[in-house]
Amino acid sequence: MNHSTVRLAILSVVLSLTANVATAQTKDALAFEVASVSPSVPLQTQITTGQLRVGATITDSRVDLKSASLAELLILAYRLKPYQLTGPDWIQSERYDVQATIPAGGNKEQVPEMMQALLAERFKVRVHRDKKEHSVYALIVGSDGHKLKTSDPVAQAPAAPEPGGQTLNIGGQEMRVGADGKSATVSGPDGQSARVTQADGLIRMELGRVSMAQVADMLTQFVDRPVVDATGLTGTYQVPLELRQEDLMAMALARLKTAGVSLPVGAFPGSIPGQAQEPSSSSIFESVQKLGFKLEPRKMPVDIVVVDSADKKPSEN
Repeated sequence: MNHSTVRLAILSVVLSLTANVATAQTKDALAFEVASVSPSVPLQTQITTGQLRVGATITDSRVDLKSASLAELLILAYRLKPYQLTGPDWIQSERYDVQATIPAGGNKEQVPEMMQALLAERFKVRVHRDKKEHSVYALIVGSDGHKLKTSDPVAQAPAAPEPGGQTLNIGGQEMRVGADGKSATVSGPDGQSARVTQADGLIRMELGRVSMAQVADMLTQFVDRPVVDATGLTGTYQVPLELRQEDLMAMALARLKTAGVSLPVGAFPGSIPGQAQEPSSSSIFESVQKLGFKLEPRKMPVDIVVVDSADKKPSEN
């Protein structure tokens, strides 16, 4: 398992840790003081050169988004889960860098409204809202209760991998890959953390200080439908997950394919290009059950946003 494999394996964890940005609502018309939007270096090139720069850094004064697809910008702007967005395929693969300044008196809770204005102006985005029934997995607590430990009140940094590895910046967060290429750690906002290790064909992800909603979002990446938190649990937890390497690689390959990235044969040892995994056979189901939870198939109506039109090329800065 080489360094590139570890970077791609942990990428989904990192994006999950940095995804929760703004939730407050506002009725005022808001806009960034100044904003720059430009096509980003293709992910294919970033991966090949080992200079992967993706994710979001958002403060009360600045917004810095690296290699964000238009779909990700829309998800931020309209406070959506990925499955709540429908539009043309290219909004998943075309990627952009966005740097913006929040005006005096503004704050990061208002970023979604500002992003809506930016997308309408620079990409000529037009959307409408709708509702449709969706197949989901409800994450529920099993009959014998769960086995998670609550997080420490004081945030603890994840244990560092062996020295001599590589340090990367992902969405303003430092990710450290061990020298052996078989371990990586990252710290997210609000004391969140993740450590990924690989041994004997298994991938172990140790998540710290995460909510069950965040766990549900992460599980969604490994199965064939959205996972919705129905545990009723509040607070944050330490969550250990263990799954087969081929399941994680299948997920990573699927994400890269959506992003328009192609990898050479052999880039993921043990994986067969083009071979689909049966969702119900994923080791993530077994891992969830070991923690005292279940993924229960359900159908439920969900609100969606439909992209009616958008320009691939943003207007000039």
